[in-house]
Order: sequence, then structure tokens, then C-alpha cells
Amino acid sequence: MDSSANLAFKAHISNLMRARFSFIYISTWEEERALSLISTVATTESLIKTQRKVFTWSVTNGLAEIGQRGREDCKAPLKCLEYIEAFDQPAIFILKDFHVYFGAGGKSPDHQVIRKIRDLIPVLKQSPNPKNVVIISPILHLPIELQKQVTIVDFELPSFTEIKILLDEMIFANQASGRITFDLLPEDEERLAKAALGLTLHEAENAFARAMVEDGKLSKQDVDIILEEKRQIIKKSEILEFVKTDLKIEDVGGLENLKRWLQKRNKSWLDSAAVYGLPAPKGVLITGVPGCGKSLIAKAVSAMWHLPLLRLDLGKIFSGIVGSSEENMRKAIQTVEAISPSILWIDEIEKGFSGMSSAGDSGTSSRIFGTFLTWMQEKTKPVFVIATANNIHSLPAELLRKGRFDEIFFVDLPTKKERKDIFRLHINKRLKNPQVIGDFNLTEDVLELLAQATEGYVGAEIEQAVITALFEAFSEDRAIKLDDFQKAFAATVPLSITQAEQIHAIREWANVRAVAATPHEDRVEYKSEVPGWQPPEPAIEDIHASRGGRAIDF
Repeated sequence: MDSSANLAFKAHISNLMRARFSFIYISTWEEERALSLISTVATTESLIKTQRKVFTWSVTNGLAEIGQRGREDCKAPLKCLEYIEAFDQPAIFILKDFHVYFGAGGKSPDHQVIRKIRDLIPVLKQSPNPKNVVIISPILHLPIELQKQVTIVDFELPSFTEIKILLDEMIFANQASGRITFDLLPEDEERLAKAALGLTLHEAENAFARAMVEDGKLSKQDVDIILEEKRQIIKKSEILEFVKTDLKIEDVGGLENLKRWLQKRNKSWLDSAAVYGLPAPKGVLITGVPGCGKSLIAKAVSAMWHLPLLRLDLGKIFSGIVGSSEENMRKAIQTVEAISPSILWIDEIEKGFSGMSSAGDSGTSSRIFGTFLTWMQEKTKPVFVIATANNIHSLPAELLRKGRFDEIFFVDLPTKKERKDIFRLHINKRLKNPQVIGDFNLTEDVLELLAQATEGYVGAEIEQAVITALFEAFSEDRAIKLDDFQKAFAATVPLSITQAEQIHAIREWANVRAVAATPHEDRVEYKSEVPGWQPPEPAIEDIHASRGGRAIDF
């Protein structure tokens, strides 16, 4: 069964050939797959009126008709082109790696070959028997002399249908042997095939084979092995970084509103969501106080959804060479779409897209921003964008309007309930040795004491306070005590004091423009006196007077 992409490709190629397009250029790593589709076109009467013989050429095998031995006298590119010119039957000639004669990789172009191609184009168009030449190469490189005369055709990576057929064939072939066990529901097979999107058929086959031989079993847990193969693609890109994380959504303290929103959209890229007429979610913009867990959420979503997480470094997009910055952005978008479904994480997006009105870069920033906005609005591939921002006022208004992101969430200073959750996570993560624990017991009363003492602390400051308290105990080679935490708090000046005005401004903005990441019931702060405990001086009052963000709960 052909995918819609394959059907569209075959229809496009057949139209070009019937219209006597002399030279067609296909940039792909999948020679055999492209060759198979072209051969189908050449021999299918419903696709092409005059059926044609198919020849392939390479510098190692020379020119050969499909299924025949190559001609040794046609290994030289000029000899091959001369043979094409003299051939008097309907045919398609597929030239492999012909880009090396066009000056790819900084090498000198072969001007004789280029001139011969230009001479050959009118000959092919006027030939009584239709002949077409297809260049297949992993690199798209055309000399200026041929840019107006060679037609470039996009060749997409294998579709979900093709990869699913490959997976089914591999399962069927290995079930009979009994050496591999399969623990897969139909939904699990779909998830594995979707995870392999963005790989070539050869890469997908290798990934499935590796998953089978690792433990003699293929199950839904093997999605991680498929994603490992995708990392190979990202490692070759200097703009995108593949972020591997084992962080679970439960490892993020608080932010239940945002968590529920994300959990409800899990599996939304699967076919089961299409039954409900649901599109794949576009993404979220998370803004708020620095150090409150915005980046943690991005990592946790990747683990929860079992999707690859790619971090885009906007600083690497910009380059000193004219035109290369725009090309970097296009390549980043192509790469992230190639391995979709995936998550694209843009950390501190305001630093990359602030100051758009400046003319100091001859409009490069504006063009890159425009490319990104257009892609965000019109993208059809399941790429979920998570953008984080500390200074929301620096972002252009165009980025914040509806249609770019599904929702804008505001992450405020953690409430008392959230601070208790954060303390519980960090203390339980580090206190595992009985020698260090000693008589310390993390009860609800102790958590209440710790949370009460850290009014106005962000999550990152709570984590550092726990680490500082452990250093107190480590320096004296003893078990941890509650007093160690009190010393850590006394030595900390929280952001709620040092950046009071900035936090107040962010809250004012978020009150009418964003959704609170914390549910309404958790945002009602209360203060209580705890005997025997002296909290540090409270933060500036207006920091705690109101919580920013609309009170919408999911």
C-alpha cells in the first residue's frame, strides 16, 4: 500500500517525464527507495503513456539497465552522457552521485561535464523517443550554469505507512523462528512506527533489529532504542542539541495546572486522536519567575510523552556570513520536522528574538523571526514547541497572539504546598544513606517548618538550600539536622527580594494575558506561627499580595 507522499511523488515525476523535463535532481540518501519508485513510474501505463527502460550509472559500475551488467566503457561521466545522447529508445537514466562533478565539497567543477549537460538538454527535448535523466545524490549542489535548466524534486523520508509495513514484515519474519518474543498491542506498534519517523528505511530497519536483539524481545519500552537512532541525526547538526532526560513529570514539584494540561495531550499525535478530530498541539509558551521550573517541565514532557527533545540554540542560528543565518533556521526546521513527532525546546526565547526593530544586522533578525512565525502558524508536522521566557516584555507581540502557541502559562513563586513538594523531592532524592539521615525524619510537620521558612523562595533556591544544608553536615562528618536548613536559609537572599520590581511587573502582565500554572486552590497562601522556629525576614509584601495568571484550571 502506497502512502499519500509516495503517490504524490510518483504523480509528480510522471508529469515531469511526460512533459519532457530533461534533467531532474533528487536529493536523498535513499537511492534504492527512489530508484524503486522511479522504476514503477517507468513501467506503469496509467502513470506514463510511453513506458521506458531504466538505466543506472555510477562511477564504479558504469551504465547498466536494471537487472543487467554494467558497461565498462561508460564509467567516465562524459562517456555516459555521450551514450545517453546516442540512445534511440524511450529511457530513464539515473545518475548516482553526479554532484561530485558540479564542484560539491569545495572541489573544482568539471566544466566539460557541465558543458556536455547543457548541450544535451535541447537534444533530449527534441528526441523522437522520450528520454529523461535523473540525478540522485545525498547533497544538493548545482553549478550556476545549470540552475535554470535542472528541475529539483523533493523526496520525503519514509511515511508512517511505509515504516509500519517494514515493522510488520520484520515481526512476521522473526515470529516463526521463536528466538524473538513480541509483546505489542496495536497501539504499541503504532508508537514504535511513529517513533521511527524521520529515519530512512535502512535506519529504521537497523533500529528495529537492534531493539529485537538487545533482550530478545520487542515491546513498547523499545521506543527509547528508536530514539537513540534519531540522536545520530541530531549529532550531525551544530544548531540543534538532542537532550536526553530521565526526569519524570512527578519529579517537578507543583505546577499542577500545567501538568494536567500536558497530560491530557499525551498521545495526541497518534491516530487515536484523529478519531476525535483533534489536531496535534502546537506548543506552549511558559513565562514567569526565573528558577521556578520552566526548563524542568520541558524535560519532563519529553519523558512523559516518549518523544525526542531537541533544544534550539538561537545564538547558533546567527552567523557572520550573509544569508547563512536564514539557511541555518531553515535547516533547523527541516531537521526537527524530519524526526517528528518531536518536541522543540527554545530556552529563554526572548534573548533570541528581542530588539527586532534594530537595523544593525540589515534585517537578518527580522527575516529569521518571520520564518519562525510562519512555520509556527502553518506547520503540519507534529512538532510540539516549548518556549520559555523570563522577560516576557522583550518578546514581539506577533509571537504572543493566538495561533502561535496553544496556551501561555505563567509560573509564579511556589506556594507553600508547592514548596513542601519541592523539599520532599530534593531531600528524598539525596538522603538515601542511613548514616547521613541519622535521626532526621522528613515528616509533614518538618515539611511545614521548611515551607513556612522559605516564603518567597523559587524552586532553584530551595534546591540550593538543601545542598547547602548537606554541606553543613558533610563538613562536620555527621548526620543532617534541622538546624542545617535554618543556617542555609539565613544565608540566602531570595529573588523575591533582589528582583521584586521585575517579578511585580511580570505578574501585572500575566494577570490578563496568561494562565496560571498553579491551580487556584493551591495559590491561596496562608501564614501560621510555628513554635520553636524563627523564619528569616519576610520578602517585600507586594510580592506575596497576589498571584499572577488567570484562574483557569484544567
